[in-house]
Amino acid sequence: MRVLITGVAGFIGFHLAKKLLEAGYSVFGIDNFNDYYEVSLKYARINQLGIEASEMITDQIVQSKKYLNLFCLHADICNLKNITTIFEQAKPDIVCHLAAQAGVRYSLENPRAYADTNLMGFFNVLDAARQSGVKHFIYASSSSVYGLNEKFPLEETDPVDHPVSLYAATKRSNELMAHAYSHLYEMPTTGLRFFTVYGPWGRPDMALIKFTKAIFERTKISLYNHGNMMRDFTYIDDVIDGVTAIIELPFQPAKNWSSISKNPSISSAPFQILNIGNSSPVNIIDCINTLEACIGMKANIELLPHEACELSSTWADVSKLENYYCFKPSTSLAIGVKRFITWYRDYYKI
Repeated sequence: MRVLITGVAGFIGFHLAKKLLEAGYSVFGIDNFNDYYEVSLKYARINQLGIEASEMITDQIVQSKKYLNLFCLHADICNLKNITTIFEQAKPDIVCHLAAQAGVRYSLENPRAYADTNLMGFFNVLDAARQSGVKHFIYASSSSVYGLNEKFPLEETDPVDHPVSLYAATKRSNELMAHAYSHLYEMPTTGLRFFTVYGPWGRPDMALIKFTKAIFERTKISLYNHGNMMRDFTYIDDVIDGVTAIIELPFQPAKNWSSISKNPSISSAPFQILNIGNSSPVNIIDCINTLEACIGMKANIELLPHEACELSSTWADVSKLENYYCFKPSTSLAIGVKRFITWYRDYYKI
């Protein structure tokens, strides 16, 4: 089975590639190695997969020395020529589209980056998958699409018409584009709404790493909404196990579905939306307390007012994932944080 992973040097993309390679899949990866956060971390991830940074020359496909079933291309999904090249070489059965301009707050500073990558880039990959006859198109959505919802836990059937950031709006747009392609071309698509993913090799712009860095460096941690926020922290291994559980099992058209059912997570087309979260929300201050206990140092917390782009709470209902795919994330925050801090100390030489 041949799998194309976009964003292969990213946090989730790297872990997914490693899991699939060890399971015997042929993996083709593409990444543009942009500088939204430290590029050295992206190269370090790729190095773990047997490819040196110096080998990643733009527009040239490189084979891993560690995994002979891994091929990577340093290129941008916004460039249609790059997408054509990787699809011609990979001839994928499955696409896991994880490349995106990430981050909620950065979308306030540089909205065009989100329009370019998350809309045009998404379309390039989606349409290439259609033309290639891909058997299952899986893509990263986000818990941020739930926006102003105040009913918890958040279910895939809940309305998602009021995003509070451009990032969230682009992710919801991806879901709508995928449905159109499932309907028009009968291409199976699955959108995965990830909930606050954390763990080893995580992105430096995400809360857990920012908190950890601040504790070690004895700098302030700024908490919005005066710290009254809940997050459904989901350990990376649970996320990857969730993706691999569904990768070869695309959702079939719902036989009895109609618009009257008002269930936006399935359709008469081969389309579905799935939450992947721990389903165990934690107060953000309790999360910092867990970090303090694991690190052995106290945090310096600064409480700030609510920001319009931030959700006050996330909490995933994962009953659909459990019922259809017999999988439910289960790693506790205490265990996940311990593993993460072990990696953090080793990687940053602390």
